[in-house]
Amino acid sequence: MWGCSALQYPVNTMSADIIIKNGTVLTMNEDKEVIQAGVVIIKGRKIVEVGSNDLLAAYSSKNVIDAAGGIVMPGMINTHTHVSMSVFRSLADDVPDRLNRYIFPLENKMVSKEMSYLGALHGSIEMAKSGVTTMVDMYLYEESAAEAVKEIGLRGIMTQNIIKYPTADGKDAQAKIDLAIEFVENYKDDELITPGFGPHAPHTVNREDLEKIKLLSEEYNLPVSMHVAETETELNDFKDNYGMTPVEYLDSIGILNERFIAAHAIFVTDSDITLMKARDIGVAHNMVANIKSAKGVAPALKMHDQGLRVGLGTDGPMSGNTLDIIGQMGYVAKLHKLANKDRSVMPPLKVVEMATMGGARAIHREDELGSLEKGKLADIAIIEVISANMVPMYSPYSALVYSANASNVDTVIVNGEIIVKDKVLLTYDEVKSRKMMLDFSKRVSAIADTL
Repeated sequence: MWGCSALQYPVNTMSADIIIKNGTVLTMNEDKEVIQAGVVIIKGRKIVEVGSNDLLAAYSSKNVIDAAGGIVMPGMINTHTHVSMSVFRSLADDVPDRLNRYIFPLENKMVSKEMSYLGALHGSIEMAKSGVTTMVDMYLYEESAAEAVKEIGLRGIMTQNIIKYPTADGKDAQAKIDLAIEFVENYKDDELITPGFGPHAPHTVNREDLEKIKLLSEEYNLPVSMHVAETETELNDFKDNYGMTPVEYLDSIGILNERFIAAHAIFVTDSDITLMKARDIGVAHNMVANIKSAKGVAPALKMHDQGLRVGLGTDGPMSGNTLDIIGQMGYVAKLHKLANKDRSVMPPLKVVEMATMGGARAIHREDELGSLEKGKLADIAIIEVISANMVPMYSPYSALVYSANASNVDTVIVNGEIIVKDKVLLTYDEVKSRKMMLDFSKRVSAIADTL
């Protein structure tokens, strides 16, 4: 896919750092413009031009990527995950009440700064190679995870998990709030990492601690990521105990605002949806993890069509098992068709929008991310269309949603830096990462066998 010939450029051209040519460019701009044989010009961290091959007469670069007809699209955004949990992938997949019976006990015995870093490193490699350029993460020892994410070269909204129970990184919620503040102070001016606060769920964090988190989020102007209305039990408990839905309860605290990202939102009412839109929150739709756990199908189609900020997420790799958004898209399209008994709903264009601009809107960064437009950050994925599963391609949107998989991702650029080239990660030795993960998995197995 790569090539460059200096002779094809006129002498009087403007210099660019990277030129992408010969691509089917899905701009995902307001008009959803698709440019055949399109060109993207990158200088520094940003896109400076997007258009036809006429741009090749105006710009030159030593770094020219020939997309060879491949799909050039905005980098995908994973709006909810726990990337460090990649070390636990495939454990106890079908255990009932898995969170309380298996995950929490396993974490209490295994989680450390080392584990958080190693899991995030491994998971970030998976995301990078699948065209995910930004993640929204929540976990323990999140600063260690952020270090790994930055090392791979991804963009991360990294939120320190806060929960009322004793965990490996603190005896109570206040200890984790203190960790979050330290993390925020260390990373608040970072180019790639946006630190934030990750209260676990409305029923696992006390009201007074949620009030503290609300004030801290306002003080630092940083995001809050939280599981909301994930189970029917949660919904019924809040109605019984407070006479409110979980969404209404959170709103009574004042924490629902433009900095808030709600993960799951499966059991939300019509009035909840109206309230969520009024508060301008983001929503992470985690289809695969939700159906795998048999919890249900969130009304993401209704939320999207009513103007809410809905992006796609994978949840953690112990829940949805994979971290790529391409693998989510087909499920999102098909399950909403089934749930609505209408094959025309959730068409591929809408799903790709959720994976890109929808994710950018969910994290309130649509002015910087989510589309290929002049002035936006250069976060880009190129999907090859020569593998058997991609031939022929009549519609790039249908190909992405119904045909593509993570292995079709050829090139990934984040913040103007090429991190994947010809399907090879450039920022870290994958063999080294795999060996570290396999060595650590022996320790995990020894503990898991005792649960």
